[in-house]
Amino acid sequence: MIPVQPTRDTHAPPAVPPFALWNLGFRPFYLAASLFAAVSVPLWVAQYAGYVTFAYVRSPVWHGSEMLLGYALAVVAGFLFTAVRNWTGQPTPSGRALAALVALWLAGRVLVVTPYALAAAVVNAAFPLAVAIGIGVPLVRAGNKRNYFFIALLVVLGVASLMLHLSALSALPWPELPTLRVVLDLLLLIMVVMSGRVIPMFTNNGVPGTNARRDPLIEKVALAGVLLLGILDAVQAPDVIVIAVTAALALVHGIRLALWQPWRTLRTPLVWILHASYAWIVVHLALRALAAAGWVPEPIAIHALTIGGIGGLTLGMMTRTARGHTGRPLAADPPDVACYVLVMLSALLRVAGALALPQHYVATVVASGICWSAAFLVYFAAYAPYLARARLDGKPG
Repeated sequence: MIPVQPTRDTHAPPAVPPFALWNLGFRPFYLAASLFAAVSVPLWVAQYAGYVTFAYVRSPVWHGSEMLLGYALAVVAGFLFTAVRNWTGQPTPSGRALAALVALWLAGRVLVVTPYALAAAVVNAAFPLAVAIGIGVPLVRAGNKRNYFFIALLVVLGVASLMLHLSALSALPWPELPTLRVVLDLLLLIMVVMSGRVIPMFTNNGVPGTNARRDPLIEKVALAGVLLLGILDAVQAPDVIVIAVTAALALVHGIRLALWQPWRTLRTPLVWILHASYAWIVVHLALRALAAAGWVPEPIAIHALTIGGIGGLTLGMMTRTARGHTGRPLAADPPDVACYVLVMLSALLRVAGALALPQHYVATVVASGICWSAAFLVYFAAYAPYLARARLDGKPG
């Protein structure tokens, strides 16, 4: 009897390598950003509270720069590389090109704490420009003009980063703080644009029957108002104008959030974290008006946005997109919920705690930093295995 040789199934899907860290942008950037967030904030808090004698970064402005142009921009890069591939059907950086971009970002974080200030300026300005090229090529190839503005925003962030470094080197007669405000406004614009696109959709998909909706007029005013705020901060407009604009924006964005019906999402953590985080944007705008009037300290208004708004939204998106793009169920596990609770508690301690207990201001900063760091350590520990391994469903990405 002649043995029958098994035939090869030519229709079987190709084998997917088990190590997948460099397959798509969200994988290394979410991992690097979460670890950086978990480590850098305790270092800054220890410096701020006087627990250590060495200086991690030079000043609060540079702590802010590292969290915005370091942490937040890394998450934005990972998200855009992933989203643009879906929007265009074109490839975005992967493999060695993606590893080089991560190395460029990492070099910027290292150089900031070294004496090589000029090298830090060049590298940190180059990173958002490199990301702009990484998304710009597929967007232009696909003729996806709707998203060209992301290219422009990244270029402006690169210019702002360079200005910040040159101001610190006294090579540019321009104060650092107004530039940092513009960076914050640009990231706020990215957050409100993406929130408008995904939060109503995720809400309706995750909580059937919610009917979260977008009003065209509210959408236009909400986005144009944030862009106007960035321009006002760039020209250092009088406080009375900033008060009027930010107070009006708080109302508009509050209406925008109400149209998404956040109260119906409380039993769905993967969705409520996005609504809760967006609510901090409304709080930030209201506090920004009060700060311009001299009624509350500006750092409290800033941290309402950076911790509650940006921190919460990025964590919410990092959990959801990581789950979706690794083939896992779109439902929050206990570590996800722990991340959400910890980052919201961090924001409450930094904002409400500081306002209610000004005599214990440093203690509230320390407690907030501990909660922030714990949130991102939990994310890193839970998602590192997911981000490094291939999708469960065997699909590429």
